[in-house]
Amino acid sequence: MIEFRYLSPDFAVAPQLSLEDIARAAEAGFRTIIKNRPENEDPDQPTETQVVAAAKLAGLDYRSLPFTGPPPPAIVAETVLAMEQSAGPVLAYCRSGTRSATAWAMAQALSGRSEPTAIIEAGAKAGYDLSRFADALDCLAPKR
Repeated sequence: MIEFRYLSPDFAVAPQLSLEDIARAAEAGFRTIIKNRPENEDPDQPTETQVVAAAKLAGLDYRSLPFTGPPPPAIVAETVLAMEQSAGPVLAYCRSGTRSATAWAMAQALSGRSEPTAIIEAGAKAGYDLSRFADALDCLAPKR
């Protein structure tokens, strides 16, 4: 059973979810699942079709926002939208949770929800070192 790591009260990340984890996410109160992992990145990961079906069965909204490397601007913007449009907490996943944590961090900065230092601290508390993105977070954050 994988651990859901909370970056904020309304956003958590995880490594690859099993189909059972998706049902458990709904039981834990999540309302939206974001998949940041490309299809077939690993031969053992569930297929997009399986994940969509499990999310639907669990009553979860589902968004597929796959990427590799640093999150591209479109992924960051779509992550902001997912956070704004979700009826409750969001759970994002990828291979290890790092990609999803990075997309969240950049979305938090872009939306102005958190200051870059607070974003980096939240990542560290959840077990993700986001400090290497400090300059990008500063650039994305609204100037006050």
